[in-house]
Amino acid sequence: MSFPYYIAKRYLFSKTSNNAINIITIIASFGVIVGSLALFIILSGFSGLRTFSYSLLDVSDPDIKITTTIGKSFFITEDLQGKLNSNTSIKETTKVIEERVFLEYNEKTEIAFIKGVEENYTNISKIDSSLSVGTWLQEDFSNTAVIGRGISNKLSLGILNYGEPLKIMIPKPGKGFINPRNPFFKIETQIVGVYLGTEEFESKYVFTSIEQARALLRYKDNQVTAIELKLNNTEYSNDVADNLRTNLGAGFKVQTKEQLNEVFYKVINTENFVSYLIFTLIVIIALFNVIGAIIMMIIDKKQNLKTLFSLGATIKEIKKIFILQGFLLTFVGMSVGLFLGIVTVFIQKKFEVFMIVPNLAYPVEFRFTNLLIVFCTITILGFIAAKIASSRISAEFIEK
Repeated sequence: MSFPYYIAKRYLFSKTSNNAINIITIIASFGVIVGSLALFIILSGFSGLRTFSYSLLDVSDPDIKITTTIGKSFFITEDLQGKLNSNTSIKETTKVIEERVFLEYNEKTEIAFIKGVEENYTNISKIDSSLSVGTWLQEDFSNTAVIGRGISNKLSLGILNYGEPLKIMIPKPGKGFINPRNPFFKIETQIVGVYLGTEEFESKYVFTSIEQARALLRYKDNQVTAIELKLNNTEYSNDVADNLRTNLGAGFKVQTKEQLNEVFYKVINTENFVSYLIFTLIVIIALFNVIGAIIMMIIDKKQNLKTLFSLGATIKEIKKIFILQGFLLTFVGMSVGLFLGIVTVFIQKKFEVFMIVPNLAYPVEFRFTNLLIVFCTITILGFIAAKIASSRISAEFIEK
């Protein structure tokens, strides 16, 4: 055990003759405990919120989506299908037809998107797991649809309303005279399920079979608006997307899930970073108490320092004593704060103490990266605070 460390530990854990210094040290420790506790809980909360939000995107978006850069639709050729089939990173593909439509039910209207999907669409997206009522589309039943909760609320439309079907309409294309009595192509469907998701997603789509969407839009058999992909490993989605862009050429637009939700990802990450900065500022303010406690300790131990200096201790070694004392004070407070934070996070995960709504607990997630971030942040700031406080020590100060 080094001489400065031994003295620093004695100074930290032994009471001083001045009771005010003991109180200031306790307050400084409490500030570090609260700061580290708050920072860890906030980071864990945002980790949980990010995971929860991304799980909602698993419902609404595929790993990769391929669309055309020219017009709205394209034809799936043997060459295109062959390039997708030969890519070993792709687990499964599905064809999609998507278009903006008018919805009408019981004299209520709404604008949304029809999304015609194949039977294997639930292998690409987890949409079937997000159903609040009803079932997903089934091949045995024709003219059925699944809508979002937002559309359901706006149209006052539930499932299995056999008395009145939902009408899905698009304006007839072309130029010149349009018959005002029949200006739309339309299909009629029965609602068999209602899905949940983000607010935007719940109000966006009416899911039907791809055959229904093709009939409404008058598309040919191999004509689609997008191909959606499920990857074997989503960690390499950017690399797979780059490879597809090269192979498919400029006529196709290839987007990952992150690119499809670019604004959403930026907002989540920015909020996380800003919250980290705010609570780091709180920690910095708390560490001013550490600086004050060390300075008071230096003043209180001035006679002891003079003795140590006379016995041959250098100014560098004496400074190191108080740097180590400040570091130990910060480390102990941080350790207690992190322990309380970890316990709080696991209690929330286990018992769901804090609720956002009655049936949804606030999401938290324990991550070692958050632990490391808090450890590094407070350790570095604590060292800087101790360094600032010990800079007061000089030969002139000791010999006065």
